[in-house]
Amino acid sequence: MADEMVRRAQQFINRTYPNMLGIPALDENGQTGWTTMFALTRALQYELGISSLSDTFGPTTLTTLASKFPKLNASTTPSANFARIIQSALYCKGYDGGDIDGKYNSRVASSVAKLKTDMGVDGAFPGGDLVPKVFKGLLNMDAYVTVNSGSDGIRSVQRWLNGRYVNRADFFVIPCDGHNSRDVSKSMLYAIQYELGMADGTANGVFGPGTKSGLKSHTVSSGSTGTWVSLFSAAMILNQRPVSFSSSFSSSLADAVRTFQSFAKLPVNGSGDFQTWASLLVSYGDQDRKGEACDGVTKITTARAAALKADGIKYVGRYLTNPSTTSLPEKAIQPGELQTIATSGLRCFPIYQTFGRDASGFTYPAGRAAGYAAVNAALDHGFKPGARIFFAVDFDALDADVTSNVLPHFKGIEDSMADAGNPFKVGVYGPRNVCTRVAEAGHSSASFVSDMSSGFSGNYGYPLPADWAYDQIVTRTVGSGDGKIEIDNNIASGRDIGENSFDKPRGVLPDVRFLGGYLNALHDDIGKYMQSIGFPNDGGNRIFSHTQCFETVLANDDVVTAQSNRYSMRKALIQTSAYWEMRHYDIIDQAVDAAVVYYHTGVGGGMTPKRDSSTGIAQISGEVGIRAWNHCITKGYVSGTILDPAKDADIWTMWQKVNKDNAYALQTVSLIHLWDAEGKPGGQNPPAGETTLRSMRLDYTESEIFQVLRRYQGWGEEAEEHATKRMALYQIFEKYNGIVRNQ
Repeated sequence: MADEMVRRAQQFINRTYPNMLGIPALDENGQTGWTTMFALTRALQYELGISSLSDTFGPTTLTTLASKFPKLNASTTPSANFARIIQSALYCKGYDGGDIDGKYNSRVASSVAKLKTDMGVDGAFPGGDLVPKVFKGLLNMDAYVTVNSGSDGIRSVQRWLNGRYVNRADFFVIPCDGHNSRDVSKSMLYAIQYELGMADGTANGVFGPGTKSGLKSHTVSSGSTGTWVSLFSAAMILNQRPVSFSSSFSSSLADAVRTFQSFAKLPVNGSGDFQTWASLLVSYGDQDRKGEACDGVTKITTARAAALKADGIKYVGRYLTNPSTTSLPEKAIQPGELQTIATSGLRCFPIYQTFGRDASGFTYPAGRAAGYAAVNAALDHGFKPGARIFFAVDFDALDADVTSNVLPHFKGIEDSMADAGNPFKVGVYGPRNVCTRVAEAGHSSASFVSDMSSGFSGNYGYPLPADWAYDQIVTRTVGSGDGKIEIDNNIASGRDIGENSFDKPRGVLPDVRFLGGYLNALHDDIGKYMQSIGFPNDGGNRIFSHTQCFETVLANDDVVTAQSNRYSMRKALIQTSAYWEMRHYDIIDQAVDAAVVYYHTGVGGGMTPKRDSSTGIAQISGEVGIRAWNHCITKGYVSGTILDPAKDADIWTMWQKVNKDNAYALQTVSLIHLWDAEGKPGGQNPPAGETTLRSMRLDYTESEIFQVLRRYQGWGEEAEEHATKRMALYQIFEKYNGIVRNQ
């Protein structure tokens, strides 16, 4: 909602500093935001005579301000524009700034005093003078009153921290909005270090050896009083434990501590001992704790299993797939490994992770693909129905990323799992905030928390999720000799205990002819998925319905099976490309095809002739068909006549075949995939060219499958987006092909 005084503040910046601050003119929309705060910061730097302007109110700005104007008031404010910056900032922060008339009057002084009271620094900086650290806090987007259902208890801690430590060199005013955050959590570590006697410059807000050592001698318990109890109760409050902020360690605080210790699987004694302090202050807690669970990228052999058991490990997390063909060769579960785990008395919980290292890798279609792929891989390895698969979110996801990408992704996983009949439970691996929000959205049943990544935004300032099953805290090495293995050490809550009984693994077998008894199920699953991404079963604005596309592809199952067996290529690759392309055929494609006919035959008219187009059920152009066939003929994969894509007659010959002969088009799909895998020599490639994949094989990784599907369409954002959507379609075809070939 627009605020007229904020609009006037934006107008002041635009009219006073045109082309002077190194930023575009502000939108005069009356809405406070970082853009306006950055502009005010730059205006302040300009008035201070700082030559290199920045969005950041950093050390240079603070030092220059402190040296020139340690206290700003009606007598010391150097200019009208300087006062207007203060007045404008007050309005952007929600306080009365007077008339933005360049006067540090009583209204401004009163608002500054109110701001300092809200910050909790009125004791350190009494009165209406504006001091540098308060000015720094004024020029950001932090709130100093509770917002968005903030906690009064947390706000009381925030104000106390500000008031007690604001005069320390490296402590700056933190928000007082009733919410824990990265800055608030770090301020707690500064406070601990200051109380331990660390000097300015030594205290750094890091949970290092000095802080750990000091905390070990500051256990608090029933009857304790003083600042250390205040800090401990503050840490409990910031972890959303129901206690009062107090300097006295009461019996109710002791009860709450015991509840927290039980929840976090700490020794239950009701005291603020080192392990409890550590768990409250940093996500990974005391990294010397030995957990009962681990996960890793190394095969569990008999010797390694013995080493793990000797170290107290009961549960082992292993990956269902490895998207890479070159790194971490033992990341995915290896043949015979699950049986070794079970025979050794250990239990295994499966993890599914691909290359999703930023928000762009998480979408609803990608989630659908992930769910189907994980089900297929779990069945391949022999996991029985009921096992919980932990789907990984292994990047520093901001809260906005969770909303825009992660939650839709897990909705996709949930939907695909439901379509499969819910054979497996869905778990989530990731930072605390990710795990909590996915669980609260109803998309997961337990969390595997990446607390070892303590610097992640989703771990800093967030409590341990209520449904945590495994808490990953440190990497360490166990065993020696043949039993030596590096693991991520995990605390186990008992909410998930993995699996110790497995079905016989499904082998890497060649595909066979499809069985009619599964046609309806496959038809319905594909229809559900395509509808979920915007393709109604009746075809919508496309030429062909779902049923028409499905029946066309499956009617040529003998051709597809033959191509699959001949080239060690999964049938699903051919089926997916053909179905996807036919499903997209629309009236524009129809018109372009007519223009090609007109170009080569003169039949038709009333249109611009066109030499070539993507055509037929698999949308193959004459040129692409020629290049794929030529490549495969040259390689000896297939026999045939070499054609010249520069000749109209040859283009027309190939175009007619892929347009009219469905069996020929499906055969050509397989040849295009072979050509794609070998780098598409002679084709239209991205500037850097296409890499050469491993030769076509039945055990292609998901990344290789993605590349083949993407290359069929070309390159660029649309090809990447469509390939992501086709991955789910591939996994649905592969699910039923897998069932049939394993009967």
